[in-house]
Amino acid sequence: MKQTSLLLAALLALAVSACGKKEEPAPAPAPVEQAAPAAAPAAPAEPAAEPAKEGEAAAGSATEAVKEGAEAVQEKAGEMVEGAKEAAKDAVEATTEAAKEAVEATTEAAKEAGEAAKEAMPKQ
Repeated sequence: MKQTSLLLAALLALAVSACGKKEEPAPAPAPVEQAAPAAAPAAPAEPAAEPAKEGEAAAGSATEAVKEGAEAVQEKAGEMVEGAKEAAKDAVEATTEAAKEAVEATTEAAKEAGEAAKEAMPKQ
């Protein structure tokens, strides 16, 4: 369970750090001297809506990736739990079988020891 939490936290941290980065504007070109004054003023620059939209899209993608990652982690954790349960069940069965065999061997050895003791006793 701790691995699931750690992985989810790491994915979330990655998404947050990716979304938190600011885009740096391109450096301004060096000023050019003009021989004649400009006939018309330059068109106003577009608002910075494009980077914001790209950031929102990236945030949405990162959120989806985190959700998918969390689902994959939960699925894998479930598979691991099932595998551990199955392995534990097999181990219990093997231990039980070994214990039964040990009891049978001990019982047989005790019977043989008892018979040997009777034979070793002097007869009167």
